[in-house]
Amino acid sequence: SETWVTFLSNLSFSLTLQRNGFHIQSCQKKSGQNVFFFFSFLNLLFNFNFEIQHNTSNLFFSQQDLYALDLEQYRYSGVNLTGFRILNVDNPHVSAIIDKWSMERLQTAPKPEPGLMAGVMMTDAALLYDAVHIVSVCYQRAPQMTVNSLQCHRHKAWRFGGRFMNFIKEAQWEGLTGRIVFNKTSGLRTDFDLDVISLKEDGLEKVGVWSPLDGLNITEIARRQGPNVTDSLTNRSLVVTTVLEEPFVMFAKSNTVLSGNRRFEGYCVDLLSEVSRILGFSYEIRLVEDGKYGAQDEKGQWNGMIRELIDHKADLAVAPLTITHVREKVIDFSKPFMTLGISILYRKANGTNPSVFSFLNPLSPDIWMYILLAYLGVSCVLFVIARFSPYEWYDAHPCNPGSDIVENNFTLLNSFWFGMGALMQQGSELMPKALSTRIIGGIWWFFTLIIISSYTANLAAFLTVERMESPIGSADDLAKQTKIEYGAVKDGATMIFFKKSKISTFEKMWAFMSSKPSALVKNNEEGIQRALTSDYALLMESTTIEYITQRNCNLTQIGGLIDSKGYGIGTPMGSPYRDKITIAILQLQEEAKLHAMKEKWWRSNGCPEEESKEASALGIQNIGGLFIVLAAGLILSVFVATVEFVYKLRKTAEREQVLASFVFLLSWIIPKGRGAPSIMILLAQSQPTGEFHTVCLTLPPASF
Repeated sequence: SETWVTFLSNLSFSLTLQRNGFHIQSCQKKSGQNVFFFFSFLNLLFNFNFEIQHNTSNLFFSQQDLYALDLEQYRYSGVNLTGFRILNVDNPHVSAIIDKWSMERLQTAPKPEPGLMAGVMMTDAALLYDAVHIVSVCYQRAPQMTVNSLQCHRHKAWRFGGRFMNFIKEAQWEGLTGRIVFNKTSGLRTDFDLDVISLKEDGLEKVGVWSPLDGLNITEIARRQGPNVTDSLTNRSLVVTTVLEEPFVMFAKSNTVLSGNRRFEGYCVDLLSEVSRILGFSYEIRLVEDGKYGAQDEKGQWNGMIRELIDHKADLAVAPLTITHVREKVIDFSKPFMTLGISILYRKANGTNPSVFSFLNPLSPDIWMYILLAYLGVSCVLFVIARFSPYEWYDAHPCNPGSDIVENNFTLLNSFWFGMGALMQQGSELMPKALSTRIIGGIWWFFTLIIISSYTANLAAFLTVERMESPIGSADDLAKQTKIEYGAVKDGATMIFFKKSKISTFEKMWAFMSSKPSALVKNNEEGIQRALTSDYALLMESTTIEYITQRNCNLTQIGGLIDSKGYGIGTPMGSPYRDKITIAILQLQEEAKLHAMKEKWWRSNGCPEEESKEASALGIQNIGGLFIVLAAGLILSVFVATVEFVYKLRKTAEREQVLASFVFLLSWIIPKGRGAPSIMILLAQSQPTGEFHTVCLTLPPASF
């Protein structure tokens, strides 16, 4: 490739040809003269070792791959590197294709040549991509053509060649290198734009546009301007663009007609007033015409406040304007005056007051059922084991060595009583004697200890705290369901965050929002109204949510922050006001005035503070169920006592009837004599004790 270097006169330098290119050993210029280098071969730049004085050199590249060079070593050198770029990187569709190509290039291609950045699509690759697409489109639109094998050395042309060329000349397509249109006569490409790019401290930036029709149009405003601009802002009048957004910018409430800046109030208005007081400038507040913050459309064009800063219709943008890397490419931002993140605004769930049976809430119904089954099972097992174990039986008459009568304390009812006493932490008079029954008792005591301790630990919270049950608790919950609709403000920073995010959860949420036109709202007011009146969750900045929930007590913030970002004051690209505004913001932060302004506009006239979470006295609504259980137990005991009494009474009546019949029988069998009355007396005295038969058998014969 032919390499040429042109330069102005009055320049003296030493140029040495080396193996890999040229090496400039020295370069000097006369006073008042600029040094210009024109390169048509990119790699030549990295074969030069510059020793240029006074940082006034200008390097122009005619080849359109300057953006592919690693220019880190020249960012702060003061050298002005300028070139052209035909890739339409402002188009989001083109950027997506380039990013995909770059990722594949990084995985498969060999390492790039020295000085080139890895994975960057070169201009020739983009042109080849567009050329293949044009041929493909024309072939699909052309009528059916037969293609025979062609010979390279034959002079016979393809019979469909002319017709196919006409299709190509008439083709139009939006490619990676911009709009592709061909001249119908010459077949050359027309109506294309070349971006003029220049190296700045922040990297390569677009400073102008060149087109065949309009020529060169430089849009850059120099970063370094005269002392009359950068040295002081005193007595300067700036145009400030903003957007209505509570509590940042609002119309002031007044009984009289207000004009000028007095029409507005809010956090950003106070912030602007403090910054102007520190820097000494005056300002005029204007509402943005379209009422939007600023986002790119499908063609890469900006709207809202960002558009006004790009077009220099405003000097500052003071609003809740989120600092994003996409916006940083076209405007400048001050340091953030407020940090925040995205969260979820949703209506408050209806609180559930403790019921009279709240004492059952610490354990789930399943656990209560398992405890009951465990109690029944342990009692039955204890009864069976006590019957089988020989060491659980004892002599009923220990004073009578010849007695064979043995007894067991653990009857079925006593086994249930033992289990109930342990479960209620009260114990009983029954104590197991055998090792097997003691093992059962010990395990049951340990089980009841853990259950009662867990129950007691959770009882206070369930009795005193009003429970708020919300169907969602985080962004993951939103993504996993479809019942609750959710969205964000259209063309806002929150929407752009989900649109650009590569996290699977957020990609799923953006797919849901983009598939439903009703999910995106025009402004915050519409989203707030939908959150109040329907099953809708609004994704928005946490600071705005904090303000809204202070004014509307039926709304609340769900979950924590999804991301972290900040609000900054926007200025046109290269504006000399950015650094001074940043210093003023830092000063306000150190003086705690930013915090004071937030307290003023967020906390005043807000919802009442939530009730104290400290322990409070329990009311009848908390433990009323215990009294119901107590009353039910008393009623049950009275009922059981009545049943026992009636049952015993019937048994006694039957016994008395049998006794009367037996006495009547004896009166006929036993002869009349001295002993007869004594028998009658003994039998009558024995009736209440129930030992009638025993008394009769022990009567001496002499008594008859």
